[in-house]
Amino acid sequence: MSFICIDADTHKSVKVLSDRLNRTIKQFFLSQYSTAERAAVQRVIMDMNASYQAFVHELFPNAELIIDRFHIIQLMGRTMDTIRTQCLKQLDKHSREYKVLKSLWRLFHKANPDAQKSRYLFDLNEHSTEQNAIDIGADTFPAFKTAYETYIDLHDALMGRHADELKNIITNYQPNGTPLDTAMHTLRKNLNGVINAAKSSYSNGPIEGINRKIKELKRACYGFSNQANMFTRVYQLIA
Repeated sequence: MSFICIDADTHKSVKVLSDRLNRTIKQFFLSQYSTAERAAVQRVIMDMNASYQAFVHELFPNAELIIDRFHIIQLMGRTMDTIRTQCLKQLDKHSREYKVLKSLWRLFHKANPDAQKSRYLFDLNEHSTEQNAIDIGADTFPAFKTAYETYIDLHDALMGRHADELKNIITNYQPNGTPLDTAMHTLRKNLNGVINAAKSSYSNGPIEGINRKIKELKRACYGFSNQANMFTRVYQLIA
């Protein structure tokens, strides 16, 4: 319901606006900062909100846009889960493949699943390595295997700061008629910001932490009598 901006280096709050409409954000920066001050901004770190990107270079003409790494991985993870759910509908509920895809879904989000040590997986009701369980689920459906492998490759390239490899994964992807096509198209539209994410150490982690504090404040207070009181308390919290 609001727009939050912080300094990426000091993590100090710049402004919390009462709404996140484009005109409100533009009016604030245009009225509070000169052209020279806005031109001095070097980087803007954000999610893939297209409406914000539409005016970010208008406000900060020299800024480098960086897409937050968490939101890139979140997009790919949700896409993989969507395909996984579609695959579940085609399986016998008593099969090993169904048990893996249904109950052991967290394994598919692990960056480095254990391929050496076997342990008892209760949901599968047998001893297995994590990698073997993943193979049981992924090998059943080629579309899901593609989504899983793309997710892992993209995660490793992004977190390993391999910008050229990340670019190749995105630009060389071939559509296969699954929700993965939409996710990769989104990354391709935001290619420069995604590549910059692999090169930069900046992220939206600090601002997500502030968001959590604000949410906890709202829950603890059970609401405010008016919006002004709420923002007064928010500024006290994040100052």
